[in-house]
Amino acid sequence: QVQLVESGGGLVQAGGSLRLSCVASERIFSNYNPAWFRQAPGKEREFVAAIGWSDGSTLYADSVKGRATISRDSTIDTVYLQMNSLKPEDTAVYYCAARPGGMSAQRITAYEYWGQGTQVTVSS
Repeated sequence: QVQLVESGGGLVQAGGSLRLSCVASERIFSNYNPAWFRQAPGKEREFVAAIGWSDGSTLYADSVKGRATISRDSTIDTVYLQMNSLKPEDTAVYYCAARPGGMSAQRITAYEYWGQGTQVTVSS
């Protein structure tokens, strides 16, 4: 079945940058729009960013506006999350997810496919 595989997480100091990648096992993003979520221990999973595959439109959580950029490569069914000026509060497991068209981008219940997650740790 469809699998989403994230990579690019790691340990960085505050103020540093990371680029996360998510590759789909099938070319599904044109029909299942991708997004990034994150979850810290003991916290609810929260929306980070989403992108419309057809038009490139983007949506960001207030917590990452101005620091995060979501982008896509349609030829290889890959979505990226570039994060700059990282803060300790960005520490979390970051998940790639995909939802059918017409579903609310910010709601976790909208997403049918999820990756395994990649750990991002930001030290102070």
